[in-house]
Amino acid sequence: MTPGTGAALRLLAASVDAKAVAEIGTGCGVSGIHLLHGMRPDGVLTTVDPEPEHQQFARQAFRASGFASNRARFIPGRALDVLPRLADAGYDLVFCDGDRLEVMDYLAESLRLLRPGGLVVFEGAFANGRTVDSGPQPTEVLRLRELLRAVRESQELVPSLLPVGDGLLCAVKR
Repeated sequence: MTPGTGAALRLLAASVDAKAVAEIGTGCGVSGIHLLHGMRPDGVLTTVDPEPEHQQFARQAFRASGFASNRARFIPGRALDVLPRLADAGYDLVFCDGDRLEVMDYLAESLRLLRPGGLVVFEGAFANGRTVDSGPQPTEVLRLRELLRAVRESQELVPSLLPVGDGLLCAVKR
């Protein structure tokens, strides 16, 4: 994650005064740290990842960054198995950095999870320039194009594509 992407995540979390954030794809915890820095001091990050060792790294990174253990809830598992168990309209921001083949499903789940005025953010929207390349593309890039089109055409969302890192697709739920 680039410093610009991290700064944008902090800003986005702060702009919605985020108290509850869901993160798809814990990774090593870098995005979670940026989100936590932008959230309210009493905010809780719920982070989902299929790899328990990723969550272990992230837990250590959060602790090393000074966050109390009650600021993050780690749920191991596939996002599409875990997200349906989370509360409808219970989140201020959903950050999606998981399997690109599942982005349309992440969008549907995010719309259910977000309160009105909440924000959904997808990392990697440019796919290293491949989403605008006219040549044949792998399925994951075709899914990203489908996502970009769906978000742009949705009457339920107010979208913007931020040109930081590999692209942040952001949309506010009406």
